[in-house]
Amino acid sequence: MADQENKQYIIVHSAKYETTYNKKYLNRKVWEEPNFNMIKSYIPGTIIDILVKEGQVLNGGDSIIVLEAMKMYNDVQMPFKGKIVKINIEKGQKIPKGFIMIEIEPVA
Repeated sequence: MADQENKQYIIVHSAKYETTYNKKYLNRKVWEEPNFNMIKSYIPGTIIDILVKEGQVLNGGDSIIVLEAMKMYNDVQMPFKGKIVKINIEKGQKIPKGFIMIEIEPVA
């Protein structure tokens, strides 16, 4: 009976296939659409320097943060022309992967 509850149907090019999902698939991290207005850390590390202030308008490619990870300094850059809305980090703070460091909004 438990197998019957786990059966799912997938339709590919008008053909219907019956399948059973395994635990790894059912427990996977759910995909979420990326928000380009949030600059998240792509690796855990320590904030060495914050080069911007809230309200500042920057061009794409401008440096905004220096993040130390694995004994290397990583230069985090502005992805597009925008305004710094909120800074969620402090100098010397240790942050995990996926932490929202800075919130930005596009500027025309």
